[in-house]
Amino acid sequence: MGEDELGARLKAYEGRAATVAGTGKDPVNLPMIRHWCEAMGDTNPAYTGPDAVAPPTMLQAWIMGGLSGHGGHSKAYDELSATLDEAGCTSIVATDCEQEYLRPLRPGDEVTFDSVIESVSDRKTTKLGTGYFVTTRTNVHVGPDLVGTHRFRVLKYAPAPRPRKPPPRPRPVVNRDNAGFWAGVAEHRLLIQRCTGCGTLRFPWLPGCNHCGCPDWDTVEASGEGTIYSYVVMHHPPFPAFDPPYAVALVELAEGVRMISNVVGPPCDKVRTGLPVRLEFHSYDDELTLPVFRALEEPV
Repeated sequence: MGEDELGARLKAYEGRAATVAGTGKDPVNLPMIRHWCEAMGDTNPAYTGPDAVAPPTMLQAWIMGGLSGHGGHSKAYDELSATLDEAGCTSIVATDCEQEYLRPLRPGDEVTFDSVIESVSDRKTTKLGTGYFVTTRTNVHVGPDLVGTHRFRVLKYAPAPRPRKPPPRPRPVVNRDNAGFWAGVAEHRLLIQRCTGCGTLRFPWLPGCNHCGCPDWDTVEASGEGTIYSYVVMHHPPFPAFDPPYAVALVELAEGVRMISNVVGPPCDKVRTGLPVRLEFHSYDDELTLPVFRALEEPV
């Protein structure tokens, strides 16, 4: 189906009903008003007490279907959605809404509503992908009275292809307290802080000794030998810069301090507590080098 033909088919749905004789799942009520005001930090006294009214911006709250939905979509709206799905526009995202308030809603009001497919845009290309903006207009009533209107716009789109090149790995946060550590990593040296007051080694780097409080320190270079003290295997959630599953371990260095890093070498499901490891430095790109640990024994 050509773009012009599809656009003409979609435009034909403008003005047709989207929802008919919808009913709010709950009457306007004080508990929902209170929760809304607490969440929004709205302390307007008009929303409390025996003569309370509902905040106008709650208009949509009284007509939302929740997780179970309303089930009141018209045949025309379902056909419009199916046509977009068939054209590859299978993803949807809400973009904006407009509301008009004609009279305050009060506790006990029972709302009804009808919706119409107000407009379908021409084909648009966005960062998310290519598709069509669909705007519905909902008229909200209490009895015969129109109390407000709610325009809601969504983008139904075909997702844009993801870039084949993976994004760069996240960069460590370097500050004045740990800059010396990262300077050592750049030279393929794993430096551990040592308190010059009591001689205690510490990792990660800190501005002062957590044993005696002395602010003065020097460094010793780690031998690179260690054992896995504990570990996790990361499966989910996936991050674009990483390739799960992978093992993240708390490694106890021969010097007695512990640090978190990746374990390389064996399959991640073979990593075990107590496995001996040795330090390596991996360069992920021209600007990023990180310490990792390679297993020295074949896991059982």
